[in-house]
Amino acid sequence: MNTRRLQNDSLTMMYEGIRGALAADCAFKRQNMETQFRARETPEWKLHAVDLEAEMPKRGMMFEVIDWSEDRAALPFQE
Repeated sequence: MNTRRLQNDSLTMMYEGIRGALAADCAFKRQNMETQFRARETPEWKLHAVDLEAEMPKRGMMFEVIDWSEDRAALPFQE
């Protein structure tokens, strides 16, 4: 995806969407349910996040890097 053409708000929304999909999968996993988005298991999710993480600092955008570690699934959902 050509992230250079996107507005800052769009980059933020996409990045937070990835974070949300990962959090949702973690919530399903805690309930012993099948993950819906498979964000951790599907490489394209992380590659998309990496692309966004590369573009946002170029624009001076601040963001919290997504933690992809497996132990995040054990933590309660935090808003």
